[in-house]
Amino acid sequence: MSAPTTPARPSTALLTDRYELTMLEAALRRGTADRRCVFEVFTRRLPAGRRYGVLAGTGRLLEAIQDFRFTADELEWLAAARVVDDATIEWLAGYRFTGSITGYAEGEVFFPYSPVLVVDGTFAETVLLETLVLSVLNFDSAVASAASRMTSAAVDRPCLEMGSRRAHEDAAVAAARAAVVGGFVGSSNLEAGRRYGIPTIGTAAHAFTLLHDDEEEAFRAQVAALGAGTTLLVDTYDVRRGVELAVEAAGTGLGAVRLDSGDLGVLALEVRAQLDALGARATKITVTSDLDEYSIAALAAAPVDSYGVGTSVVTGSGSPTCGMVYKLVAREGRDGALVPVAKTSQAKTGTGGRKAAARRRGADGRAVEEVLVTGADEDVAAWVPQDDSLRGLQVPLVSRGEVDGRWTGPGGLLLAAERHRTSRDELPRGARRLSADEAAVPTVTLRLGG
Repeated sequence: MSAPTTPARPSTALLTDRYELTMLEAALRRGTADRRCVFEVFTRRLPAGRRYGVLAGTGRLLEAIQDFRFTADELEWLAAARVVDDATIEWLAGYRFTGSITGYAEGEVFFPYSPVLVVDGTFAETVLLETLVLSVLNFDSAVASAASRMTSAAVDRPCLEMGSRRAHEDAAVAAARAAVVGGFVGSSNLEAGRRYGIPTIGTAAHAFTLLHDDEEEAFRAQVAALGAGTTLLVDTYDVRRGVELAVEAAGTGLGAVRLDSGDLGVLALEVRAQLDALGARATKITVTSDLDEYSIAALAAAPVDSYGVGTSVVTGSGSPTCGMVYKLVAREGRDGALVPVAKTSQAKTGTGGRKAAARRRGADGRAVEEVLVTGADEDVAAWVPQDDSLRGLQVPLVSRGEVDGRWTGPGGLLLAAERHRTSRDELPRGARRLSADEAAVPTVTLRLGG
């Protein structure tokens, strides 16, 4: 990855819902705002047919928390709009998150009720983060989960993200990053390249061919500018003639040809044979055109070298959110001790109290179950697996308000992509199947002290 250049970041404090601030106002008035609280982020179920999810966005979230500051601009607007009272605005002027956050390492796979993030601090400082946490993790994890299915289907062939035109301009950058967490190796988005050091890709569209008087002129112009190692788009007109002209323009050292329409499997076979006959045996074939994990899997036997994926990956391939929630699971009681709390609403029940998490592995090293550890808060917070078959899943992300920089920026993205490769390889055989099924491993509860 190239060295990034990070632009100045604005405040993220208003990337939230109004009721976060109105709850704060009421708690300040009542005297409960300083009660210590523990919030957990989890999902009650995976999208239909999915066997695992992929946590992504943690690094972005930590950066956003660092920028969660109410500057004069935000405070003046809140006052003018009468969102909260003057006392609350005065409190917000000094807001800094001083609590602690632990969670699954970014890139880790997760299952229903996995506590992927645990936020510990006063009610006032933790409740304000709810919307920001969920908007980042739900979107990024949806993209990474889709990307993982695609890179699984592609096996050793690289997948390239090119979906910027199908997403909000800021979401496009986040999606490119999340796709890399899920195993993609490059993106067409330049801002993602600048910000996170992601390799950027792209040469020319059909418009460039149509600009010129004929295909030959277009190809020669591209080769003159970008060199023989470029990728030429050969299906603007007749594919067979396009391949012929591409090799004439670049020689047998042509880097690649791209196919963007038609029956890609059949075309890839024909084009591979034609390239070989023309002496361009090293020229690669990349395919695009509304690909998803299913069409990638269908091309497994075709002589394709790489896949360019757009709409499906940036929209979560039919599951644009992970359904993650941010729930209060413990709060300080009158005696100063943490008391487990949970909703009991029908179909939305929860389990009170802080949870630790580990993954149990069998003799072959593959995961057999997700283990959630419950019990007295101090015991759970201090719990470390003693059984060699258990791998602890939570890592410190923020300690007393200080963000661990390992998880942010381009370095954090590299760690997340590596964590995902390792975590996915740990799943049981069959977990990568695209056919609808239950979660790849069951979730069980281990209660400390009985």
